[in-house]
This record gives sequence, structure tokens and C-alpha cells, in this order.
Amino acid sequence: MSEAELHQIRIRLHQGERQKAARGELRIPLPGGLAYNRSGQIVLNPDEEVQARLRLVFDKFRELGTARRVMRYLRTHDLRIPVRPLRGPGPHELVWRDATIAHVHYILHNPAYAGAYVYGRRRINAVRQGPGSHRATSKVAIDDWEVCIKDAHPGYIDWEEFMVNQRRLADNTNRYEAGHRGAPRKGIALLQGLAVCGQCGRRMTVRYSGPDSACPVYCCLADRNQTGSSLCQEVRAPAVDELVAQTLLKALEPDQIAIAIAALDEIAEETRSLEKQWTLRRERARYDAERARRQYDTVEPENRLVARTLEKAWEDKLRLVDEIEQEYRRWRDREPLVLQTQDHAALQQLAENLPAIWHSETTQPEDRKRILRFIVQEVVLDQKKIRGQVAIRILWQTGATSQHQIQRRVQSYDRDYGELELVRERITQLNAAGDMDRQIAKKLNDEGIRSARGRPFTYENVWLLRHRWGIPTAKINGVAANPTRWPDGTYSVQGAAAAIGVTAQTIFDYLAQGLINGRQSTKGQPWQISLSSDQIDQLQRRLQRTRRSRKGAS
Repeated sequence: MSEAELHQIRIRLHQGERQKAARGELRIPLPGGLAYNRSGQIVLNPDEEVQARLRLVFDKFRELGTARRVMRYLRTHDLRIPVRPLRGPGPHELVWRDATIAHVHYILHNPAYAGAYVYGRRRINAVRQGPGSHRATSKVAIDDWEVCIKDAHPGYIDWEEFMVNQRRLADNTNRYEAGHRGAPRKGIALLQGLAVCGQCGRRMTVRYSGPDSACPVYCCLADRNQTGSSLCQEVRAPAVDELVAQTLLKALEPDQIAIAIAALDEIAEETRSLEKQWTLRRERARYDAERARRQYDTVEPENRLVARTLEKAWEDKLRLVDEIEQEYRRWRDREPLVLQTQDHAALQQLAENLPAIWHSETTQPEDRKRILRFIVQEVVLDQKKIRGQVAIRILWQTGATSQHQIQRRVQSYDRDYGELELVRERITQLNAAGDMDRQIAKKLNDEGIRSARGRPFTYENVWLLRHRWGIPTAKINGVAANPTRWPDGTYSVQGAAAAIGVTAQTIFDYLAQGLINGRQSTKGQPWQISLSSDQIDQLQRRLQRTRRSRKGAS
């Protein structure tokens, strides 16, 4: 009976707790940024530094997009986070801790900072509870919270921004099968998290191939993972990334001046925000030192042990003030409060030359991806839609779409090579015009045509294709003797010598002196000499004058 009564009492107490929470009257533990006033109402922490630090966390998450980047920003600038440990008996005093990813996640996931009174965020999970352990709990979805009273008290953000933050945090997880894009990573694949399969509509993952795993490839693994079938499709990333980057930079060209102004404003706002954080930090250190001094002054001289302890605490606070002031001066030396005129000009010049910034070695891959995600929502890839081509559809954040195609890289010149007919036609035309293999390769490259593997054409490629398609060489003589005149009406060296009445060596001398014009298809090929009847008569008369002058001299 005693056990049954205790069980009934426990049930009634829990029911009363739930009813009180439903009215928003249950006193629940608060995070460091909130506090109870004397009347029991929830208010913002009266400490101005605490408020400024938490607002900075939300502002930076809005700017940087991931909790890890916010944590790195805080650690880079040596900014601690206010934390109220809730373990053990109260009162739970506020402490300052170095920023960790767990602390930042706790702030971003806590609905109390959005002004909401929430009860039932976690439930007892009997499955996770082991023998002899404390009650194990698990998180509950937002829609399943027992009590959620919005705008119940002041907050640092509104409820709409809180929900946006939850969606962004969920989207930062690398669960492509669930439709999440994932946070921008360090890999060089520009479309990581944005690439969508044009065959099945699922998000594509990234793998790296090649000897050094340096070539990213976009893969659709959904069918293979779910049904064990083959890959839906694979698309090599370099050419796709280059096209998307060029399209992005071209789209940003009209806004370069606005980007320069926004960059200047952002730097100025960043400096003002950090200056405020340093001001509050210095004020707190000086206040703690002054408080330690007052405590030391109030002690009676007879209490030597107490005075010695308070004196040591005072010295520690003064030493901390000196360290913070030195750190502040070093920060001021690195970060001037006002940008100089030359800094304004340099930043504006950089912003107006976006391609240079984009391709700079100092620009990290994750920064390029963050820029792209502000403007592009997703990129649909399909290499089976058009033969030998990769069809690319860019969906912009504005809702507009643009269609593009690039040539696929294939292993051989077969039906998968999209430029097959064009290359065959151009090689036939250029060969018929008398161009040699090197000249044909150069002209194909100048026209923007690439080989099957996406590289510039070489004379070996042209030679192999000619032999495959049975196109004869453009060499005009092969191994036979040179005719007097070539099919186009030009003379060979031997034909020109016979027409003028000189030796072949004299014809070579005439070519060297510029008396006659000729050309070679390539080095080592026969000369094709252009001679009119007037030129032949003129050269013959010149030859006769030379012979008469030699006879007179003899």
C-alpha cells in the first residue's frame, strides 16, 4: 500500500507540474542570457556584456551560416561565452567559458532565447535506459513539445528567426538522401550539396578520383544504396565547376560597385562590434579589480589570513586587467578603427575585380561555396540527356533558371563523343585545303573544339583520326618525283627552273632573295611557287642581261 500511495503521489505531482507549465507559471532553469527578476518574471540578463556576447553569436550565425564557424570566430578573437551550469544545488551562478561547438549549439537550439516558454523538450526513453543508470532521455521534435508559449518573455531573436536557424542547422548535416545540402566543406568541389541528379532528382554526393584523389566527381548513389543497382550517373566536376563559376561571375558584374560598398560597410560594422566587445570586457575586468580592492579595504588589519587572501585576489584581478589591456592594444594595432583612404581604394578595386578574388589562392574553397549558395539554389546535372554533352540547369535564388551544356570527357571517339561529326568535317575541310596535321590541330584548338578527353588537340590526335576515317595525307608529293606544276597551278622548283631556264639552285636563290614567292605546307615539303607569265619574262630578260655582262667582262 505504501508503494502504491507513493506512486499515486508522484503521478499527482507530475500532473500538477504539467498543468502549471501549461499556464507558463512553472519556474524552469534558465540559460545564461536570461534571469528571473524579483517578481519572478523572465527578463534578459542585466549584464550588458552577456547580452552583447549572445547577440554577437546570433549575428555571426546569420552571417557565417554554421555553428562551427561561429565557434572559430569567437576563439580567434578570444571571446568567451556566458554559461550557467545547471548541475548540483542552486544558485547556479553564471560563468565564462571558452567557446565550444556544444556551447554554440546550445545557444542556437534553445527556444528561450527566442522569447518562448517551452516545457517537454526531452522525454524519458526506456529503450536507452540501462540497468542501474539514471533515466535516459531523448529529444522531442518541435511540433511534439508539450508546452510552447511564444513571445512569453523578452528574447534575443524572434520565433521566425529561431525556426530559420533550426532549418539551417538541420540542412548543415551531410544527409543528402534526406535532401540536406550540408555545410560548405574544404573540398574543391564547388557544387558540394548543390548538385542534383537530372535523372532521379536526388542530391548527388562527391567522391575524389585520380592518382592523388585530386579530381572531384559528382555521383548519384541513391539507387545503388537503396536497391543495389548500378550508379544513376557520374559527372566529372572540373568542367562543370568552371562553367558555373564563370556564369556566377558574369551575373555579378553589374553589382560590383554595390559589392565594394557592402564590403566596406561590413568591415566597418565588424570593427565596431569587436570594439564594443573589448570595451565591455575591459569594463568587467576593471570592475572586478575595483570590487576586490573594496573587499580588501573592508577587512580588519587583525585578520591577517583573510587580508592576505583578499590581497592575493586583488593582485590577480589587477594582473588580469593588465593582460586584457595589453591584448586590447595588440588588437588595435592589427585592426584600426578607421580605414585609411588607400584601404578604401584597395578594397573597392578588389571588389570591382571579382574574378581575381575568386581565383586567388588566398580564397578558400568553403568561401567560394558560401558565395555561390547566396545566389544559386541548386544545379541540376544530366549527362544522358544529350549525346556527348552534360546538360546543366542552374536554379537561382530569385527563382530564375538558365540552361547550359558542356562537352563530356570520354575515352574514345565513338558515339558518346558529341563533337564527332564536327571534328570529322573540319579535318576533312582543312586537309583538303592543304593544311598539315599540326596546322589542323592548331585551328581546331583556336575554334574551341576539344578532344574526346577534353584536352587540346595534338597532331597525333589528327593523324590517328585521319587514318581511322581514311583521309589521305595533305603531302602533295608523297615519295614520287615532283611534277612541273601542282594541281592548283603553282610551280615546283624543278618546273620553275625549266620555265625560266635556270638550275634548281638558282630558283632557291631567287626564293631567298625574294625575287619570287613560294610556300611550303610544312618544313621539308616541296615548294609551291607562284609565277605569272610576266614574272617569267622579266626573270628571263634579267638572266639574259646577266649573261651579256659576263661575256663583255670576259
